[in-house]
Parts: sequence; structure tokens; C-alpha cells
Amino acid sequence: MAADRKPTTAAPLRVGLAGLGTVGIGVIEVLQQNASIISKHCPRPIVVTAVSARDRSKDRGVDLSGVDWVDDAVMLADHPKVDVVVEVIGGSEGKAKDLIEKAISNKRHVVTANKALLAHHGTALALAAERAGVGLAYEAAVAGGIPVIKAMREGLAANRISSVYGILNGTCNYILTQMRETGREFADVLAEAQKLGYAEADPSFDVDGIDAAHKLSILTSVAFGCAVNFAGVHVSGIRNVSAMDIAYADELGYRIKLLGLARQTPHGIEQRVHACMVPSASTIAKVDGVFNAVVTSGNFVGENIAIGRGAGRGPTASAIVADLMDIARGFILPAFSAPADSLELAAQAPVGLHAGSYYLRLMVVDKPGVVADIAGVMRDESVSMEALIQRARAPGEAVPIVLTTHETTEAAIGRVVARLAQVNSILEPAHVLPIETLS
Repeated sequence: MAADRKPTTAAPLRVGLAGLGTVGIGVIEVLQQNASIISKHCPRPIVVTAVSARDRSKDRGVDLSGVDWVDDAVMLADHPKVDVVVEVIGGSEGKAKDLIEKAISNKRHVVTANKALLAHHGTALALAAERAGVGLAYEAAVAGGIPVIKAMREGLAANRISSVYGILNGTCNYILTQMRETGREFADVLAEAQKLGYAEADPSFDVDGIDAAHKLSILTSVAFGCAVNFAGVHVSGIRNVSAMDIAYADELGYRIKLLGLARQTPHGIEQRVHACMVPSASTIAKVDGVFNAVVTSGNFVGENIAIGRGAGRGPTASAIVADLMDIARGFILPAFSAPADSLELAAQAPVGLHAGSYYLRLMVVDKPGVVADIAGVMRDESVSMEALIQRARAPGEAVPIVLTTHETTEAAIGRVVARLAQVNSILEPAHVLPIETLS
């Protein structure tokens, strides 16, 4: 029988925490409430020794006695009792960036949940951290409490990754789920999500796909060993998804999800964030509400699926503390799997070369010859129609026509949409959604 582990006498890992909002307080709660569990896995205690926040007098519901307060968050990087800086301020520039750069320069480890900062500056920060001999850890920046970075960087390290995709934004997934379950329109469900705290007062980063694109650019770098390239992500959101589209998707055997997808193609790496149709029987289609999911495909391991809460105090704080525990163990890996000085911008596959099937919804004047006009445009652009739905009959009035295509290219669909816009009986631009064939 193994002897009981003796209490550790090692010096604690001293944490400077920048930000005492929801996530920052969550980090303190995890460290305090799960201290006995953490001590079983760590060779040294983890202690918050200094914090920075705007309001010292605010009651945050946690014990901060004995903790030093620093008015300027950037100065945590100089604090004599800080070994590692935890940054949960947010933002791609300003205090967060200044703090992390200074901490690395001062040879302090960094743990961050800041996906925007990493999407814009991740490669440069990783290079600086490796040259300084310190860790840059960010499990909480992508998919909250789901350990997808560790899974790819460690568990799947022996594999050649061919694709990574998933539901990377819980706000959008919640909105689309509610639209499907209640039949309500986007604006109505968004307003409700804002009241419930699932969406920000300004929801643009979420509903326009920017948040998911930040996360996808990070996943792409880890999966394919390339420099982070947020600018290379083709991005669109969910504002134009209507209750009508969701109903037609269900009739056709699909559900609509906002996905982030990165794939190796013969033309380079493809990075896309957009609303798309996925088969109703697929695993990803059944991930609803605020949950996230990430699917990776490796040449030996096959497909791996991870599902869990992608945001919130508990899941995000759990991921941050897991990173702190790795640092306490002395377990530090290159931030993006490969050494930062080997990361180069990968060739990006042109958007127009993307191949797949598509859904198109057209609002047309119900009169003879409309379908023939549509079919003629598709024929001329060599786009083959797979299915067509034209159920309503209201001569002279606006009715929907829905069709799906066989495999074609994004460029060809673009040409079809442009030509359809010139057809007099079509009343508004075609609404287009890619169809993703997923398992």
C-alpha cells in the first residue's frame, strides 16, 4: 500500500489576479472551496497574493483578507509577491495586452481567458513567452470548461489533424435553439437573451460571429501548427436566420447552427464561421442551449467530440485553475503546440473554392415561369438542384421558394445569387446557408 502523501512544504505559487468580475471571483472560489482537492494534485499550494480591480469597497462575496490591492492592473507584473499573472480583464488592446507583455518581460507566467487578445497577438505573445522561459496558458479562452486545448496539444499530439469544428458561442446556440423550439424570430429571442444575461447589451461580437472567429483562429493554430490568423477567418453571423429558415431546415432534415470550421484542403487551410445546416441526426445538431461542442479529426484517433458549458463563472474559472495547476507542477508546453519560432502563416484556401451543398430561400411573386427562371440561372452556372419546395399558392403575391443544391462551389453560388437578384419576380436577395455533412 502506498504511504499517505505528506503535506507539501514547497513554496506556494503566488498569483496576481487582474479583474474581479464574474470569472475573477470564480477563480478565487475554486481555489478556496476546492483547496483540498487541488492540494492532492499539486506539489505546491496556489495562493492569490495580489489583485487589481476598479472598486476596492465592493462586497464580492469572497474572502480577500491578506491580499494586496494594486490600483493599476499592469503593475501586477512588477509585484514582488507574484509568480504568475491571471488576466481576466478582456479586450485585444489596452490594459490586458500591456499587462501580459510586461509580465512576460518580467519572466512571470501568464494565464488568460482572453480570446480576442490571443486571436490578434497570440503568436507574438507565445514567442515572447518562450524566449523568456515562462508559460502562456489559455485553456479558458476557448470553449470555457471544455479542455479542448489540452486535448489537442497533449492527447492528440501524435495525430495529424485534418479538421476541427464546433459550436463555439453559447449565446448564438441559445438563440437558435429558442428560435427552433418556440418559432419566434431572431430579434425577439435576442431581446429575451439579453434580459436573461445570456447576451450582452451590445451583442455584435456574439451574433455577428466575431467571438467564434477569435476562438476558431486559436484552435486552427493549435490543430495545424501554424501562426494564429484571425484575418484569415471568413466570418458571418446569425442575424439573417429567420424562423422560416429554421422551419424549412427541420422539414428538410437539418438544424441550423453557428459553426466554426477549420479544415486542411488542397488549396490551404479553410477557416469559416457561419450559420449552416447540419443533419438533424448528427451529434452537433443535438447540442442545444448555451452548450458548446468541439469536434476534432485525427488520422489515427479518428473523431473526438467534447461537449460542455462554454462560458460562465464556474467552467471558465475551472479552466484557469487547471492552467495554474500545470504551472505549479512545472508542466509548461509551447502555447500553440509547436515552438513559437516555427509557427508560420499557412496558405489560406480561397473562400470561393469551398465545395459543398447549399440551401437557398427566395421570396418571389407567385406567377407562371418563376421556377423556370430560377432553374435557367442555375443551369447556366452549372449548379444542380437537389430538392425544391413550393407549397403556397397565392397568385400575384409573395411566396417562398426553397431549394437545395448538389455539391458546388461558393463562387458558383455567388454567381447564382447575383443573377437571381436581376430577376424581376424575385423580391429580395436570396438567403443562402451552406449545408455541412457531419457525422
